[in-house]
Amino acid sequence: MPRLSKIAQHPPAAVEAALARLGRNIRTARLRRRIKLEELAERIGVSRFALADAEKGKPTTSVVIYAGALWALGLIGDLEGVADPDKDAEGKALERSRSPKKATSTRSPDNDF
Repeated sequence: MPRLSKIAQHPPAAVEAALARLGRNIRTARLRRRIKLEELAERIGVSRFALADAEKGKPTTSVVIYAGALWALGLIGDLEGVADPDKDAEGKALERSRSPKKATSTRSPDNDF
């Protein structure tokens, strides 16, 4: 059995909370559609235990199970905005701070009047 990564063994509280919320959301969507756990698991090609782990927000569950569940429930579009570079305000600010402040010209000024 492979060793667990440190983040899987002891995820930061924010990561743990986000996975738990995602799992609850998947479970709620499944129940609203009156789909049995076994049926959704079969649709995405995983065991019912793996899907149950995703619904519990277990950090060792593969991201493909979360994504597969969203796809099977018709919610995969919600995943498209995750880590969208256009919405990364901090990354944009850092990029701007490292870019040149002033454009430099390699041409000599044109003195022809």
